[in-house]
Amino acid sequence: MRFNNGRALVIGIANYDDASRLPDAVLDDAHDLASVLQSVDYCGFPATNVQLLIDEFATLDAIRSALADLASATDPEDTAIVFFSGHGARFGSGPDETSALVPVDCRIGDLEGTTLQESELSSAIAKIAAKRVLVFIDACHAGGAGVLKSGQGQQIQLGFSEKSLQLLAQGAGRVIIASSRATETSLVLNGARNSVFTGRLLEALRGKAYTAGDGLIRVFDVFEYVSKQVRGTVPGRQHPIFKATDLEDNFPVSLYRGGTKATSNTQLPAVDLWREFHDVMADLYPGGPADQDIWVRAGGDVARIKLSGIGRADWFAAMRTLRLGGGGQDISALALLDTAIGDFPHHPGLASLKSAI
Repeated sequence: MRFNNGRALVIGIANYDDASRLPDAVLDDAHDLASVLQSVDYCGFPATNVQLLIDEFATLDAIRSALADLASATDPEDTAIVFFSGHGARFGSGPDETSALVPVDCRIGDLEGTTLQESELSSAIAKIAAKRVLVFIDACHAGGAGVLKSGQGQQIQLGFSEKSLQLLAQGAGRVIIASSRATETSLVLNGARNSVFTGRLLEALRGKAYTAGDGLIRVFDVFEYVSKQVRGTVPGRQHPIFKATDLEDNFPVSLYRGGTKATSNTQLPAVDLWREFHDVMADLYPGGPADQDIWVRAGGDVARIKLSGIGRADWFAAMRTLRLGGGGQDISALALLDTAIGDFPHHPGLASLKSAI
């Protein structure tokens, strides 16, 4: 399966020509996000729909060109993702403060002229025709926190201001998610491959974000998972930010495939086997998936399936959700079957299903 309407631009910069170096996790974050988006086991973006710019390839001209390419390639029904991990810079103060993304070839002597300014970035995002645009900005890493000095001796604060995030979020269907508040740093724990923020984002896209059982991961659910997990991992030290001004829809970000678990969820490929499985479960647990807590014991979450109180109807809805990859983070067709066999080890229908897998 492919999420053919998904397109993404992923940028990661750690080794700057003329600015302080950032942790290697910045590059791992970008590589891993592009890989997860493209994976048929996870998000299902067509490989050609994901562009990756790393270090020396993430020049100001290259970023401008990639944003223009993304704008020209997207249709209104697409979902477009832009991910930037690297330095951000804040210029000015008070009502005059503005922010910029710092490309690999920025020049300290001319930061304002060699960075992607907030106004230009906002204009580039506005040109993306997709009705659903999601921008991740991870631009205040602990490894490079502090200030830069321009050629005139002016101190430039690192990071990206919340005022700038709000301005970028102007427009229908546009969401900006930042890794931390402007007063915080984006943390990388000792020995970790990924930053705290992107590590949790990867988890969400790999299947840990809540889903409605429709085979899709949606934007509110991604942020809810990431925000909760980041705050729990580094209490009081980092708070992801969500900005949107005109958003009515919890829009899809990607497919929900769940990696290897997606394979387990489809261990009954034939329609007849699913129908047989449904009939057997409805006979053994006539009260539905909540009967004897069978769904929960198999690793599922009954809050993620629709229960009407009519046993067979509830089993039909639950099986459909399971086939789509929903029903809970740990449940699968095989886990459900094995749990039922544990309750009824000599049931011929369960034994027949087991032998058919």
